[in-house]
Amino acid sequence: MLQKFVKAIGGDPNKREIEKLAELAEVINDLEPEFEALSDDALRAKTDEFRSRLPSPSGRGGGGEGEDEALFEAEQEVLEDILPEAYALVREASKRTIGLRHYDVQLIGGIAMHRNTIAEMKTGEGKTLVATLPLYLN
Repeated sequence: MLQKFVKAIGGDPNKREIEKLAELAEVINDLEPEFEALSDDALRAKTDEFRSRLPSPSGRGGGGEGEDEALFEAEQEVLEDILPEAYALVREASKRTIGLRHYDVQLIGGIAMHRNTIAEMKTGEGKTLVATLPLYLN
């Protein structure tokens, strides 16, 4: 009964979250023509570009727990920034190599996986293909 009351006042929180993820999937979709136009070599070079944007340890060695946590948070921030481009790259690589294109529901599932949230997908919705997205990004 309480759950119905909460949904009546604030709407379905799952639906709101999916709508947010769908907006990010649309950003990825908008990048598709740009990534389709890249040569295979240019597509491969994007990985080095993404890596160069990630923060690196200070190199002092023996970084304390606080320093490790700060580095992790900085990495996560950059990963969120490059997520649309990285997912567009994986989609294009998949199309070129195995002939499979990630659909919006798969992009949404991949974003959820990257953010450590649960995404339920039915049989046949391409969970294996979904996993390639956060796997590449992380």
